[in-house]
Amino acid sequence: MLTNPESYRHRGGDKPLLGSTIPQHFNEVAARFPDHEAVVSLVQGQRLSYAELAETVRELARGLLGLGFNKGDRIGIWSTNNLQWLLLQMATAHIGAVLVNINPACRTRELAYALQRSEVNGLFLIPGFRHSDYIAILTELIPRLKDEATLPKDGDFPALRRVVVYDPAAPTETRRPHPGFTTWPELQAAAATVSSNELATVTGGLDRDDPINIQFTSGTTGSPKAVVLSHHNILNNAWFCARRMHFNEADRLAVPVPFYHCFGMVLANLLCLSVGACIVIPCEHFDAGAVLKAVESERCTAIHGVPTMFIAELEHPQFRDFRLETLRTGIMAGSPCPATLMQRVMNEMHCREILIGYGETEASPLTHLTAPDDSLERRVETVGTNLPHQEVKIVDVESRATVPLGTVGEICFRGYHIMHGYYGDAEATAKSLDEYGWLASGDLGTMDADGYLKITGRLKEMIIRGGENIYPREIEDFIFSHPKVAEVAVFGIPDAYYGEEIMAWIQLHEGETATVEEIRDYCKGRIAHFKIPKHVRFVSEFPMTVTGKLQKHRMRELALEKTATPD
Repeated sequence: MLTNPESYRHRGGDKPLLGSTIPQHFNEVAARFPDHEAVVSLVQGQRLSYAELAETVRELARGLLGLGFNKGDRIGIWSTNNLQWLLLQMATAHIGAVLVNINPACRTRELAYALQRSEVNGLFLIPGFRHSDYIAILTELIPRLKDEATLPKDGDFPALRRVVVYDPAAPTETRRPHPGFTTWPELQAAAATVSSNELATVTGGLDRDDPINIQFTSGTTGSPKAVVLSHHNILNNAWFCARRMHFNEADRLAVPVPFYHCFGMVLANLLCLSVGACIVIPCEHFDAGAVLKAVESERCTAIHGVPTMFIAELEHPQFRDFRLETLRTGIMAGSPCPATLMQRVMNEMHCREILIGYGETEASPLTHLTAPDDSLERRVETVGTNLPHQEVKIVDVESRATVPLGTVGEICFRGYHIMHGYYGDAEATAKSLDEYGWLASGDLGTMDADGYLKITGRLKEMIIRGGENIYPREIEDFIFSHPKVAEVAVFGIPDAYYGEEIMAWIQLHEGETATVEEIRDYCKGRIAHFKIPKHVRFVSEFPMTVTGKLQKHRMRELALEKTATPD
């Protein structure tokens, strides 16, 4: 019980922080459990033990050095979930390169922004997925890739030196689509030019506080920001999450969440590799049936997901045919979890110790997690307590003073898990991190005397749809480019399945007419599918403040009052 009546909490934990870099810790784990399965990629039909994974990662790291990549270089990966994604995650960590996670749903505009914002030096990509032709999208941005083997240092992407393509179905047989591309076999061949001792020297020279990862997140103003995270940030976050879950080398985790998200990369991949557990990759992109099949066939003990994933699994037509008794734990995060869903996951999926997590990318990402012995009430009404070696406080939005327990305020974090900052954006970093190292979350909540946190709302306008963070301004800027649109406001409204759906209010230029489908068709193929507004309403005016600012909260209220009216 806290004696301090203020909403502040610090957890010291029973274990000290890890002082290793990611490769140091991983190699120690691999040496302890060489014969344990480290990863099973069902979609690719591949399995690697810890000894095999460690050897393959080191070979790939030598290949990266052989191609000219070094410590501090930004290496982007634009791909769905597959074994090569994991290999690149660990290989870049071995040489001190910064892995830049790019959403597989990105289209031309979004890819260009990601490459430019983080000054990507090398890009790894798959040929495409479903209806997205990644090669065509990239060559639209950089036409010279079709004709020239060497990328120019001028133009729109002066930092980009090399593009490497690989086919997850047959990486060792990947063919060059255009002269400007390097293939996966060429990357493997480059390993022969770098000795194991040379790699060991590079790896041994890394520091735990070196930046190792850039993830894009949405803020309250401007475009998506490039969050810089270190070895120390994400390794400790994964390891202490594993401890809270009672997770160890005997566990096998089904990972349906995307690797490009912190949820997948840190709280799934790195979580498993930090303790010697097995990563099971059921599918490239979420498929409920494939996930259920993986849990049964691989006897998984844990499963992660956002609420919509668990709903899809429970509602799968063949759900009752799968044997899921091996499940024990996992994390549900990304959006609020209804009590009925939590009960169904615990009872029907046999996942009795399923936990609720909360955090944000800027915090590596996990700040709060429930515990296996927490009551159902605490698991669904709160997001648990902060992890060890983290501080959390609730402050008044205006005065920034810490508020009393039970009082609503903005949630703030401080500790080992806080980002280095936003890449190339000191101004945005200063707005999020104060002079004392506190990160302002933009979320509103309350804290009780035991340190349990309850989320009550958001200061920021970010929409969370099925676990995807969506930034309204980015969508507004795009729709505004439509020649008929004079003004647009985008916001989220509640949705029973996704948690939130996107609504756009649009004012057309005088004399113009348009249809909902016309707006949606304009978006298709040009912005990610999950960013396309489900609800579109044409209006003649917007609710405004006396100073002329749009009142999105009033738009949301009006939209909810008219939910029975077809869009």
